[in-house]
Amino acid sequence: ARYLIGDGPFAVLLADELIISDPPALGDMIEVHKEYGGNVVLVDEVPPEKTSSYGIVEVGAGADAVIEVTGMVEKPEPQDAPSDLAIIGRYVLDPTTMETLGSTARGAGGEIQLTDALLASIESHPFHAVRMNGQRYDCGSKLGFIEATLNLALGRDDLGPDVQRMINALAETPNR
Repeated sequence: ARYLIGDGPFAVLLADELIISDPPALGDMIEVHKEYGGNVVLVDEVPPEKTSSYGIVEVGAGADAVIEVTGMVEKPEPQDAPSDLAIIGRYVLDPTTMETLGSTARGAGGEIQLTDALLASIESHPFHAVRMNGQRYDCGSKLGFIEATLNLALGRDDLGPDVQRMINALAETPNR
């Protein structure tokens, strides 16, 4: 992708996080990038027992909606987490991130972690987090995928009533 991106900022959207917000979260992130430059991530509060599933940011100055990021840890144990704010699969990144990724060593899970590349550039580029405003579904788990599918289907005029009847019928069926 490095050769397609060129010299402009770019967005990364992880498919296992479905985010429903109005206005769209990515639009808010682009506006923050226009104002501050550098790298911008979307964050949401997670319970302590979930920190080991996410990149967790260390926060500096900032208002409620936009926060300066001073550090981060990829998938920390709860006692090592610098905050309860998890990066949730949306990034607006400076194009130099591609170069940094090329020289980043393998990290958590033996993988090259985007979080590690961002951390390596934190001293040389502005870095901010935008708090998520909306509904987030973690579709990386089977249960999260089902929850997202059902909630969104129930909210549709053309599907909602039939899906609700189906759920009710399934709930009444014994021995499932």
